[in-house]
Amino acid sequence: MSSSEEVSWISWFCGLRGNEFFCEVDEDYIQDKFNLTGLSEQVPHYRQAQDMILDLEPDDDLEDNPAQSEVIEQAAEVLYGLIHARYIMTNRGLAQMLEKYQQGDFGHCSRVYCENQPMLPVGLSDIPGESMLKLYCPKCQDVYTPKSSRYHLALIVLSDIDGAYFGTSFPHMLFMVHPEYRPKRSTTQYVPRIFGFKIHPTAYQLQYQAAARGRNQQVSLTQGQQRTTSGSKPGSAMLHK
Repeated sequence: MSSSEEVSWISWFCGLRGNEFFCEVDEDYIQDKFNLTGLSEQVPHYRQAQDMILDLEPDDDLEDNPAQSEVIEQAAEVLYGLIHARYIMTNRGLAQMLEKYQQGDFGHCSRVYCENQPMLPVGLSDIPGESMLKLYCPKCQDVYTPKSSRYHLALIVLSDIDGAYFGTSFPHMLFMVHPEYRPKRSTTQYVPRIFGFKIHPTAYQLQYQAAARGRNQQVSLTQGQQRTTSGSKPGSAMLHK
């Protein structure tokens, strides 16, 4: 790349720390209005945000207004995230994400018996603003908050990524299209022991019952203190000195 060439907005965005999970959406996909159906109602400043993503020349009044430019930048990031959720469900998008999955770019499962299984990003809701990004392990088939040591420095940024930018269906679609990459489900479970002996199920029941009694006693104590406080009159402590 020559020094005169500039990095595209898409490459810049995906290269930001904490955005490593995103793949680069093809501009042809973004330019197809059919692929973006309904997004204009979800994203403010939709047209300007799309122009920014595609590196089109901004309006003159936008260049003269830094505050408005920042608003458009935020809208562009939201729009790109929502487009990304759709794109990774296409054959091209799945291929790009599969490559990242094979390279372990999304981190590995922290569960011991999953044996460092690579994970995939997933959302718990398709509605923006409802849930942050999670990671799905196909071996134990559970979800986790991103805590990979590889992304420790970017953990705060990752925790701010909206899960809707990856959607609830992506990892499952990937294995529907590429079933050969589905790992065998882990059947090994951790067995708690004391001095080598398994803990009897009855012991757990007794512990749960004791914990429930403890919580009830705490609630009763708190309620009693509240009644005592609300029932006392100002100056009563002085009268009984």
